[in-house]
Amino acid sequence: MIFLGFIAKVKNKNYLEAYKILSQTTVLPGVCGRICPHKKQCEGSCVRGIKGEPISIGALESFVFDQFAKDSSSLQDFYSNSNKNVKANVAIIGGGPAGLTCAAFLAKNGASVTIFEKYDYLGGLLVHGIPEFRLPKSVVKETTDKILKLGINVKYKQELGVNLNLNTLVANYDSIFLGIGANVSSKMGVPGEDLPGAYGGNELLEFNLHPDYRGKVVSVVGGGNVAMDCARTIKRLGAKEVNVIYRRAREQMPAEDYEVQEAINEGINFLFQNNIVKVLGDGKVQQLELIKTKLVQKEGDSRLSPVNVENSNYIIDTDYVVMALGSKPAEYVKNLGLRTTKWGNIEVNENYQTSMPKVFAGGDLAGVKGTVAWAARSGRDAANAICLYLSAIHHT
Repeated sequence: MIFLGFIAKVKNKNYLEAYKILSQTTVLPGVCGRICPHKKQCEGSCVRGIKGEPISIGALESFVFDQFAKDSSSLQDFYSNSNKNVKANVAIIGGGPAGLTCAAFLAKNGASVTIFEKYDYLGGLLVHGIPEFRLPKSVVKETTDKILKLGINVKYKQELGVNLNLNTLVANYDSIFLGIGANVSSKMGVPGEDLPGAYGGNELLEFNLHPDYRGKVVSVVGGGNVAMDCARTIKRLGAKEVNVIYRRAREQMPAEDYEVQEAINEGINFLFQNNIVKVLGDGKVQQLELIKTKLVQKEGDSRLSPVNVENSNYIIDTDYVVMALGSKPAEYVKNLGLRTTKWGNIEVNENYQTSMPKVFAGGDLAGVKGTVAWAARSGRDAANAICLYLSAIHHT
C-alpha cells in the first residue's frame, strides 16, 4: 500500500510528498534505487511483469531522491510528527547502510545518536566498495548529509578493536548497534591461492590495492555484485583481458542481469560452468587450472548444484586472479565477547539482539542477505527493536 501511494504522488508530480512516503521505510532511496537488484527483489514480484514490463521502482526511487536533494526540505520536516519518546543515548558502530539507517530511525524516535566510524567519511561500502560508475559519490554525500541533519553526531577515525572498546561503550550508552559489515574476502581453499598476484575482491575495492593491469590478463572468480564491480573496474584500469569464472550458469548468477550484460558489452569474457582446481605459478600467479561443471538437482535443494565433470580439466594463462566469492567478518569480531555463528557472524535473535542484551547488530555482520537494501532494512528493524528494548527497561 505504501508503494501505491508513492507511485500515485509521482504520477501527479508531487515529488516531495512521494519522498515523504518513502521516508517512512527507508532513508537510502537514492542509493538503493540505483544499485539494488530490483529484478530479483521488488520488480521481480510485480504483477505487471506477468503481461509486460514491471514498474521500475528503482528508477522512480532514485528520481524522487534527486528531486528531494535539490530541495531545502529535510527528513526532520517529515519526521516532525513522530513520537519522540525515546530519551536515551545510543551508539552506532559503523556508518554504512545498516548503521546509517539505524541511526536515522532512532533519531526519528527521539534518541540521542552518535555514530562511530573508522574512516573520515560516512557511507562505508557505498563509498569504497561500489565503483563511481555505478553509484556517484555525490549521491552518497547528499544522502548522508540529509541523515545527519536529524541531529546525529559522528566521531570519525574510531575503529572497534583499535581505539574503540565495546565494553566501554556498553558502560556509557543505553544501547549499541553494530553495523561494521563483513568485508574480509572468502577464499576457495585451493592450492596456490596465496601466491603473489592473487587478491581478495573486497580488499581491492575497499583499499584500492590495484596493481598495474595494463596489458595484463585478469581472472575474477565469482558471480555476484563484488565480482561484477571488480571485473568492470579492472577493465577500466587498462587490463588487456578480463575473464569472469563462475561455476554455475548465467541464469544462476546472483548479480543483476543488466550488470552482467553491461560487463559483456564492455568486453569482459564469462566462463560459465567452470570451477578452479589450482592457481599455478613460479613465485607468482601465472596460470589457472579449471574444470568444467554440470548442474544437477540435489535432493532437498531448490537451486541447481555444480558438479565437476571428470577429466575436463584445462589450463588458462592469467597474470592476476581475484577471489570475489563472498566475504566474512574480521577476525577480531570473535573477541568481542559476543556469541558468533560457525561462519563468524554475530549471532542475533529475531530482534537483532546479540547475546549481550544492550548490544544489537545488523547487516552483513549479522549474516543478513548481502544487499544494501537488506542491510538497510536490518538497520531500520533493529532501530525499532532498540526503541522497544529501551522503553521496556525504562519502565521497569
